[in-house]
Amino acid sequence: MTTRPGPTLRAQWLGQQIKELREAAGITLKQAGEYLERDPSTVSRFESAEYPIRRADLLALLDFYSVSDQRRREGLLNLREEVWQKGWWDGFADAVDRRFIDYVWLESRAQAIHSFDDTLLPGLLQTNRYAEAAIRAADPDLADEQVKRAVELRIKRQQVLTGDSPTQLHAILDEALLLRTVHSPETMRDQLRHLGDCAQKPNVEIRVLPFRVDAHASPAGAFKVFTLVEPYPDVAYTETLGGAIFVETPGAERFVQTYDRLQRVTLSPEESAERISAAAKETP
Repeated sequence: MTTRPGPTLRAQWLGQQIKELREAAGITLKQAGEYLERDPSTVSRFESAEYPIRRADLLALLDFYSVSDQRRREGLLNLREEVWQKGWWDGFADAVDRRFIDYVWLESRAQAIHSFDDTLLPGLLQTNRYAEAAIRAADPDLADEQVKRAVELRIKRQQVLTGDSPTQLHAILDEALLLRTVHSPETMRDQLRHLGDCAQKPNVEIRVLPFRVDAHASPAGAFKVFTLVEPYPDVAYTETLGGAIFVETPGAERFVQTYDRLQRVTLSPEESAERISAAAKETP
């Protein structure tokens, strides 16, 4: 039996906002359905993201719900376009878990990404060989072609850090990441040099959380916070063996606070660059 994929994050956000607007206007599903000349269950499916809404239906509902703010209307219409639109990352849906495609979409839309990593370096800063070794270690049963595709996706994601309006990346790395050899000493030396090069970019800030820091603000481990433009909420992301978890604002605020607490005990960007350089030289 084939499992039907669930709605994307962007589809869920659109449906949630449509529902909030209807409820704020004091309108029932039955009334909305009658206005659209559709069954109320269809409107319910729009709201639950089970069924994508057409532009004409969305415009009609915005009028019926008395949404006159032009910025709000345009934001929702743009979000509807995002729901229907496919990006380059959708071509990799066969290579990674479907939920990770939501992650790549978030990465592509983020104004800023704040990350804390304590097991592996963030994918946006990995070299090809480091990425391949990490992917094989995480799932040794993957076929070579699947590994190749997953590495290709990981490297292609890094394009968000370049271009005319690159994403701002703020990365906190546990010092252990600089010393844990992934694949081979040569791979690690190349990776650390690449990390140092990345730190020179004006839109990339790398800070090292040194060993001298005792128990810290994130004992549960790595996480990311994506800062997005309206109408999208800020989103936090963390991974577990049971699957990935996305947490939207206001829940994401706890992750923001944790990042701020971690940042207060890290090395400065300049000190961190020196530590990364030293680690590259210390690698046997």
